Amino acid sequence: MGDRTRIDLSRRGLMALSALGLATGGQRAAQAASPSGQLTWGVHFSLAPTWFDPAETPGMITPFLLLYALHDAMVKPMPGNAAAPCLAEGFKAAPDGLGYEFTLRAGAKFHDGSPVTAEDVKFSFERYRGTSAALMKERVAAVETPDERSVRFVLKKPWPDFLTFYSSATGAGWIVPKKYVQQVGEDGFKKAPIGAGPYRFVSFTPGVEMVVEAFEGYWRKIPAVKRLVFKVIPEEATRLAALKRGEVDIAYSIRGELAEELRHTPGLTLKPVVIQGCFWLYFPEQWDAKSPWHDQRVREAARLSLDYKSISEALTLGFSPVTNSIIPDSFDFFWKPPPAVYDLAKAKKLLSEAGLRNGFDAGDYYCDSTYSNLAEAVINNLQEAGIRVKLRPLERAAFFSAYSEKKLKNIIQGASGAFGNAATRLDAFAVKGGAYAYGSYPEIDTLFAEQAAELDVAKRTKMLHAIQQFLHERSVYAPIWQLAFINGLGKRVGQSGLGLIQGHAFSAPYEDVTLKQT
Repeated sequence: MGDRTRIDLSRRGLMALSALGLATGGQRAAQAASPSGQLTWGVHFSLAPTWFDPAETPGMITPFLLLYALHDAMVKPMPGNAAAPCLAEGFKAAPDGLGYEFTLRAGAKFHDGSPVTAEDVKFSFERYRGTSAALMKERVAAVETPDERSVRFVLKKPWPDFLTFYSSATGAGWIVPKKYVQQVGEDGFKKAPIGAGPYRFVSFTPGVEMVVEAFEGYWRKIPAVKRLVFKVIPEEATRLAALKRGEVDIAYSIRGELAEELRHTPGLTLKPVVIQGCFWLYFPEQWDAKSPWHDQRVREAARLSLDYKSISEALTLGFSPVTNSIIPDSFDFFWKPPPAVYDLAKAKKLLSEAGLRNGFDAGDYYCDSTYSNLAEAVINNLQEAGIRVKLRPLERAAFFSAYSEKKLKNIIQGASGAFGNAATRLDAFAVKGGAYAYGSYPEIDTLFAEQAAELDVAKRTKMLHAIQQFLHERSVYAPIWQLAFINGLGKRVGQSGLGLIQGHAFSAPYEDVTLKQT
């Protein structure tokens, strides 16, 4: 396995560096300055305590905005490496594919000074209840801890995606301190989270801001910036105004005319990042024979009514590619579908053939309120075809909670920027029992179960491509775009952290973020 070669080399390298006094501790001592200064982000949604706890990680990117600051993972996406050893200094797969063994990094500790141990790793996995939790626990036979720095995951059968699920697509590999969680309880942990990340929790004011400070005991490096503030500013115009006044240093999600204004404002920098965040329309009632959405022609009409190019140009200055899939084009096992087509005349024709010559009232259109302007553009397109809907925006945490609890109807404007590969995305959104799957098709479920145990990459690729082709041909979803996340940087920002980790939406790693030297 390629990972094993890399890990063995990294261990030898660490030993050599230790002998020369140049390992992590030496690097930290060599760093000249202590953390200083403050950077402030203008965040486009209200922060929620559920995102402070890795155990509750849903199949979206949002919580990773905070996880990369407060917590650390055994293995996680980092610059140049989608599965970088972090709290684990190394890992390897068993030759028979029935297990993974991790060696904890010596000296890694939590913000309270306690060491990160194998027991914490086991506890964090067993406590995990977020997306794909049932799948992971169904496939893992046991978590063994031979000693304080060794953790062994024993699988019931070979599972080629174990590491992808554990390291990036879920929060199961992000480690919390067992003793502290047991001491303060679940609610207490959310009120005052302790992690092993580069920043420690200072304060949280709901609807206003979250403040963290540099943890100088972080194993990788001492952060350059002492204090980070995440300020909640839902309105785009207000975020841009705050950036212009210097009240925030980085403003997330500036779109449309405001993005043009940002681009032409002296001293500010437009920073678009194409992320692994696909957006789509989902028709949760397509399995109900009484619903218009049960008719594939109606779902196809919705797809054909979307003027993809114009929407991308209007809202993201054309930076958002139209990939016509719910799977990011950067993911392993991505199947490239035919180009998206905008054909209003054909959309109306299909509705007429489905017995809806005058269109129909399609009910509510649910979305994350952060992307209401996208919803408005899509709704205008739908209504031109005769599909009439009412916009129902919900605050982000409430939207994804209702989405996963299967409470939404009619049309859902869904999205995910979560890490992973095609299989992890399909598990959450297209397979029976998936966190956001309101129904499924037997053809998909059968193929998905088969590919999960297939060790031949070519055969597995063929099966995952077949699933994606099925989703496309049946119009199970109407993909909109793969988001170009457009942000603004102020004059004080050195390294913003945006775009350092491939596909990631937010600034990270935070210990790499800097202020400009004055």
